[in-house]
Amino acid sequence: MSRALAAALALAFPGTAAAVSYAPLSHPGPRLTIPAAKLRASVRCSGDVTHPTRAPVLLIPATEVNSDQNFSWNYERSFRAKGIPYCTTDQPGADQYNTNDMQTRAEYIVYAIRRMYRMAGRRIALVGHSQGGMIMRWALRFWPDLRPKVEEVVGMAGTNHGSTTVDQMCSRPCAPAIWQQGSHSNWTKALNSRQQTFAGIDYTEIYSHTDEFVTPNADDSGASSVHGPGRIANIATQDICPADTYEHLLIGTIDPVTAALVFDALDHAGPADPKRIDPAVCDEQFMPGYDTVTGPGDLASAVAQVMYGLSTAPTVPAEPPLRCYVTASCGRRPG
Repeated sequence: MSRALAAALALAFPGTAAAVSYAPLSHPGPRLTIPAAKLRASVRCSGDVTHPTRAPVLLIPATEVNSDQNFSWNYERSFRAKGIPYCTTDQPGADQYNTNDMQTRAEYIVYAIRRMYRMAGRRIALVGHSQGGMIMRWALRFWPDLRPKVEEVVGMAGTNHGSTTVDQMCSRPCAPAIWQQGSHSNWTKALNSRQQTFAGIDYTEIYSHTDEFVTPNADDSGASSVHGPGRIANIATQDICPADTYEHLLIGTIDPVTAALVFDALDHAGPADPKRIDPAVCDEQFMPGYDTVTGPGDLASAVAQVMYGLSTAPTVPAEPPLRCYVTASCGRRPG
């Protein structure tokens, strides 16, 4: 049986998933299929990204929200105050809420990384929440030209190994991106195929024991943590503040402990180090940049969008099939 045929059968019949032959780590990524005009319009940057004095940051939002709802009222405000250059990436129209096939979403991430690297003339950092904290790893896995362009990966409650909560949610039809974030999904298996991380890139994966969406996360063998080459820190917010109870949405929006780890990773060589975090952060309610006057309304808007999206986003009865580049079988003939 040819590798291409074995891969096709494995994708069609999940019970044979072990037979999938994933693309080699060095296999060139596919050409982007998104129209160039859409790609250009998808990236918005602060004015200091061109030739910056420090690595600019690409902010990548979660499922069910766009960049404005996830970051404009917290991390973007704080980045401007701290002089950290940044860009955001969003799909157009209804797709801005990131519920469609993440294989399409990944192309926007690939484009944004390449564009920022050209603009900055130096390696960049990636910071994402939930889906956004994981999907950058798909881009790095299947587009190897991106690896020398990225120096830092920071995930906040990333679904790096899928979620058992999602498995339960998708006992009925789910949005494509929700299906793909299940712990047994073909996406999750492909994402972590052959190698989870890459030497030369620093990884900080921040998670919480009280996350109700990304489960399990009891320790660094859980859903958010990664392992492999490179310098890696898998850190629970409770490692800093044992009483921290911020849940999934708050981890990537207002949690001061998560923010302290994010800024520590961005401000130092290597991943975040819990020993550098001031214990006084445990007495804070909100991250820097959060406005106590306007912030509650911004948070309520994000929560409302998540709830609305979960109840109205178009659903499908099964996970989208993996594209042929995942198995390096594009253009092959069976037999």
